[in-house]
Amino acid sequence: MSAEIANNRKALHEYHIEERLEAGMELLGTEVKSIRAGQVNLRGSYARVENGQVFLYDSDIQPYVRASHEQHEPKRKRRLLLHRREIEQLFDAVNVSGRTLVPLRLYWKGGRVKVELGVGKGKQAVDKRGDLKARVESREADRAVAAFNRRR
Repeated sequence: MSAEIANNRKALHEYHIEERLEAGMELLGTEVKSIRAGQVNLRGSYARVENGQVFLYDSDIQPYVRASHEQHEPKRKRRLLLHRREIEQLFDAVNVSGRTLVPLRLYWKGGRVKVELGVGKGKQAVDKRGDLKARVESREADRAVAAFNRRR
């Protein structure tokens, strides 16, 4: 069973997600405590493949309030734990022009924090309008069906 910690809804609005992948995170103790307290934000974060490793940048994990003298940096880069094949696959996918690694959500899986990464291609303004239009049409269709069912 996996319990969701944080969701990056803006990423789904900004990118076409072509591929999804699960990765572990290398965290400090105070970071895990902050995550348990819900003090995490993925908005604006991204991942990069560097020197055969994958790092997560700009994910905001607030300092743990009740920590003693040891405290972590809120927006430090964090290493993601993947198999070598998966890292090579991500490296090849990101080397295509216009592709980026975006964290989609953070969740618990068996007592460990996992990140769902997406290989995304940036959307143009036209694509975003199309998504909004489709959502509005779907909502109107649902309302029409509900109104029809109420009259029966």
